[in-house]
Amino acid sequence: MAENSLEDVFAVLRRRPDVEAPNLQAWDATDRLLLDAAAGMTPAGGTLAVIGDRYGALTLGALEVLEPAAVRVHQDLITGERALRLNADLWAARDGNDGGAARVPAFEQLPLGRGLLADADVLLLQLPKTLAELEEIAAAVARHAPAGITVLAGGRVKHMSLGMNAVLERYFQSVQPQLARQKSRIIVATGPRVSPEPDRFPVVEHLAELDLYVAAHGAVFAGAKLDIGTRYLLTFLPAMKAARHAIDLGCGTGILAAMYARHSPGSAVTATDQSAAAVASATATARANGLEARITVLQDDALSTVEPGSADLVLLNPPFHVGAGVHAGAGLKMIEAAGRVLAPEGELWTVFNRHLPYLPALQRHVGPTAVEGQNPKFLVTRSIKRNVG
Repeated sequence: MAENSLEDVFAVLRRRPDVEAPNLQAWDATDRLLLDAAAGMTPAGGTLAVIGDRYGALTLGALEVLEPAAVRVHQDLITGERALRLNADLWAARDGNDGGAARVPAFEQLPLGRGLLADADVLLLQLPKTLAELEEIAAAVARHAPAGITVLAGGRVKHMSLGMNAVLERYFQSVQPQLARQKSRIIVATGPRVSPEPDRFPVVEHLAELDLYVAAHGAVFAGAKLDIGTRYLLTFLPAMKAARHAIDLGCGTGILAAMYARHSPGSAVTATDQSAAAVASATATARANGLEARITVLQDDALSTVEPGSADLVLLNPPFHVGAGVHAGAGLKMIEAAGRVLAPEGELWTVFNRHLPYLPALQRHVGPTAVEGQNPKFLVTRSIKRNVG
């Protein structure tokens, strides 16, 4: 057991580059419960896989208190990947300040697949929000992990369901829910069932109302369906300008990018999202509709790698959750990013729930904003980038 405690690790964790606020923290009771359970199940010098580590609590905690030979990590969100690396640097600096030699914790960040799972003894899993995402993860474990792997899947009790047990039971011979502690619970799954069926992800469905094929991996918002905010924003497609470069910010499955590319065949279109599953889904959607040469798909955090002033049009259906809680911070960050990448006189079209406080932010970060449409649930706005010069 390492000299540093789990509390020491948690104390240095931050969420950046994700949204930070006094009521948002970088770890929860499930992280602690998973690490406590793993202490009795991880063989000395074993290989540990981690899926769903939000900001590094599981990875850095495991390296300190379990001391495995190797830790391999998969995080869907690029913000989580970056936060883990930043927090590893913080932890290394803290070790150095305590009189020891600073050392950057060793872990490997990998996509969901064989490289992550092939020789893992134990998997620590923060249970995802959707059953589809859990199924894609469970299927990958059953396909790629060794027969002796132990899966510790944890979550907050209020977000867990019997459906999660049912999904795991399809892919594992033994699924044992454990007693809850501090409103978190662990499910222990062993004996992966090897399925002869091919991987069903991404799911591809034809949306008749758009005459569009939509591809969706398990973690992507709304699956292969058309969410109601996107549906409403698409009714304004005829009013949108023909742009030299258009961006679908927070693209999800890439429906907005694909429909705009059809509407404006002379435009270069970028679909971007912080989620690896969304990026893979949007790539598959573009390919399924013969638009792969027209749409560039990019995993990024709030357009951090996109040149300022390089876009003429941004389409945005922002999230209104941060993790499991309602919070406007993610949407506000995306609005600010849109204002940065828009060229003068460029347009931002946004659809959002009426109760969200986005209008002042649109005015401040982009420019003059008009409500182009509203219904009982949503507003659609057009903001025009100020010509500062």
